[in-house]
Amino acid sequence: MTSQSQGIQQLLQAEKRAKDKLEEAKKRKGKRLKQAKEEAIAEIDHYRLQREKEFRNKQTNVMGSQGNLSAKIEEQTAETIRNLTSSYHKSMESLMKKLLSTICDINPEVHPNFRHAV
Repeated sequence: MTSQSQGIQQLLQAEKRAKDKLEEAKKRKGKRLKQAKEEAIAEIDHYRLQREKEFRNKQTNVMGSQGNLSAKIEEQTAETIRNLTSSYHKSMESLMKKLLSTICDINPEVHPNFRHAV
């Protein structure tokens, strides 16, 4: 019986060692999965930052040219307004005199199509 109990003891010890190895393998697998997940997240973040940087560069190029364009348009608009204002001030008095003379100086005349009744 001692040899049977010794055999059983050896089987139990072998089973325990197998169980320990299995748990250790599960722990290593869990650690490796966690590490792989962290590496993937880091890689994704790096890629995202790279793409955002490229996007910002393209956006700066496009918006920069639009900013210059809008500045030019605003400058042209201000120049046009200045020209119109100066033209208004130069010709306002003569135009008012001409308008008032047209309104106030009336010369009554008979229309050429008017027929006298006989």
